[in-house]
Amino acid sequence: MKTKKPLFYILAVIVGGCVPVISLHPLYTEKDVVLDKKLYGTWVDDSNDSKAIWEFKKIDEPKNAYNLIFSDEDGKKGSFVAHMVKLQDKLFLDIFPSELPWEPEDPNMMDWPYNSLFLIPAHTFMKIDSIEPQLKLRLTLESEMKELLKENPSVVEHTFVGDRLVLTGSTKELQAFVLKHSDDERVFTDQVTLSRK
Repeated sequence: MKTKKPLFYILAVIVGGCVPVISLHPLYTEKDVVLDKKLYGTWVDDSNDSKAIWEFKKIDEPKNAYNLIFSDEDGKKGSFVAHMVKLQDKLFLDIFPSELPWEPEDPNMMDWPYNSLFLIPAHTFMKIDSIEPQLKLRLTLESEMKELLKENPSVVEHTFVGDRLVLTGSTKELQAFVLKHSDDERVFTDQVTLSRK
């Protein structure tokens, strides 16, 4: 029997096995989205022998977004819609799955089709430190943000589903949070550096 992994485990591939912080709401409104053609192309993570590949492609829908295809060193892939978000003078990526893991082409092929009604899609965020000459991103990791929330539980609206942290604040509240904490390593963790292939 083939088991489908929940969305947050698929997103964890992006951050090398660590669990990203997920949000019910996006980080952007239409006016916050920007498109920078310098992001298009294939980027490689050579750190720690990762050999992960991040490929940003042009897409028609949604408007002003990228298709991000992520491949790990074992060839496992994820497909995401990425929006570049400009808030004041800072850039972020909002990433959302372009295909959900519980939506096969033929729903009759699912072992437990009604279970998919209890899974929800979610966003995750990254801070962009630079695009050229290297793409430098800072990720949000659940383990780090939990430390911040222990110190100040009211810093951002959230809930826990089991042990899983889920941000529940509105887009406006999320924007204020990431701007205030854009340099806090408990929110945006160690940098991932990608080189253009």
